Amino acid sequence: MKMTVIMIALAISGLTLTFWGVSSMWAQMGVNMTLHGWIAYGLGAGVSVLLAGGLFYLTFKSAREGYDDIDRPEDLND
Repeated sequence: MKMTVIMIALAISGLTLTFWGVSSMWAQMGVNMTLHGWIAYGLGAGVSVLLAGGLFYLTFKSAREGYDDIDRPEDLND
């Protein structure tokens, strides 16, 4: 439980640092984002993180429950 909280905190801090870095870079380049642009940027980042988490979950679930095992005819005769 404690490790999960630490990992979530690290992920959120990493996203915050990335958000700050991108906004600093855009400010130096003279790009001005509207509120709708920041909302779209945040939603895109959030959906990407959720999609990646869901795909990792499905990969580990598949591996743990044996869906990735190969059924060979020679193994069925034992």
